[in-house]
Amino acid sequence: MTLLGDPTKRRWLAWGALGVVFLLVNIHRLSTAVLSEQLTADFGITAAQLGTLHASFFIIYALTQVPTGVLADRYGPRYVGSGGAFVLSVGALGFVASNGYVAAFLSRALIGLGSSVIFVTILRFCANWYRTDEFGTMTGLTAGIAGLGAIFATTPLAVAIDRVGWRPTLTALGVLGFVGGALVFLLARKSPANAGLEPIDDVPEQPSVTLRETGAYLTELVGDLDQWLLSIVFFATNGTVLTVIGLWGVPYLVVVYDVSVTTASTYTLLGSIGILVGGPAVGWVSDRLGRRILPMIAGLNAFLAALLVVPVVGKPPLALVAAAYFVIGFAVGFAMLALSVVKEKYPPDASGVATATVNTWGFVGATVLPTLMGIALDEYRTDDTVAGSVVYTEFGYRVAFAITAVAVVAAICSATTLYVRERRAGVTLP
Repeated sequence: MTLLGDPTKRRWLAWGALGVVFLLVNIHRLSTAVLSEQLTADFGITAAQLGTLHASFFIIYALTQVPTGVLADRYGPRYVGSGGAFVLSVGALGFVASNGYVAAFLSRALIGLGSSVIFVTILRFCANWYRTDEFGTMTGLTAGIAGLGAIFATTPLAVAIDRVGWRPTLTALGVLGFVGGALVFLLARKSPANAGLEPIDDVPEQPSVTLRETGAYLTELVGDLDQWLLSIVFFATNGTVLTVIGLWGVPYLVVVYDVSVTTASTYTLLGSIGILVGGPAVGWVSDRLGRRILPMIAGLNAFLAALLVVPVVGKPPLALVAAAYFVIGFAVGFAMLALSVVKEKYPPDASGVATATVNTWGFVGATVLPTLMGIALDEYRTDDTVAGSVVYTEFGYRVAFAITAVAVVAAICSATTLYVRERRAGVTLP
């Protein structure tokens, strides 16, 4: 049987094609940290404006998650995934051509629009092609691709920008996006049956979902307290990781430790390795234990401890910063458990819209937190500039990082509340 004719092999080819696009999504969304000095100097913007420029990706990403879930449920990865790849690539080329803040903001928002469909599409693909006891592992592996993209968005991206400039580098990423989209269109299908293949053992065929059924599920989700608790968890964890590793982690090191952007990016590289390792590791362990919420609570407490290093110490030893960044990245694995919990709570035909609803709030967090941190930094700016960029104080960064710590405290309270609620109800906890 050929690779394309064997459903258990075909699914890996299709997942790999979607993974290539998701890799690019993560390079784009986390590239602002390395680009911060060039963007600040080229566009003449403040910390708050840099925060909103970074967040423009996530604003549109968050707003489109529920519609994305509907599209993924109804039309599948071939059209939704490839279409998203083409749109994000057009946005990347528009960002390259930008000569001011407004054009860059709109182009990055377009990158976010195309990117917004990819993750939920992958989750929906996995629900249709993998068994339930494989889903946590596949979610973790997908998160691992996010980590690989995050790695490329640090030192490798910084080196490429240093050698050829940021515009040629992003142009190459845009071209690669078109190639990835073409692969998705050729390889990905909604289900084995839709690809003309035999069903995979223990993977039930997913029914088509009508708009009325989707509306009913959305109404149920809005009234579901468990969904809101999981959404708070994802808001804080995903939002914080994307903010620290994707934006302010590099400027903090540059300002407080007086190192170059390339050197600083090697520390956020450790955070990206944490993302790469944390997603698959936590997903695999969770599947083997058959538990979701207790590992989530334990991981969130370790996450909080790592975040408190900067607010409490201010200028800790660089080795401690490196360890903290790794743990912050690793926490993505615990964030992904929230998606597994909500997916398992709802019927298979609602998996796309259920995961999209919780996923939305992770990118609301990635919109709100970098902007709040930028506002805090602007309150503690100095009159100095370096290479055209404004310099902020160490205390300003302590305040800014404290904002993310407060968000994670809320996540811990939410996860604990979910555990207590289900235990009191006599529910066997996942």
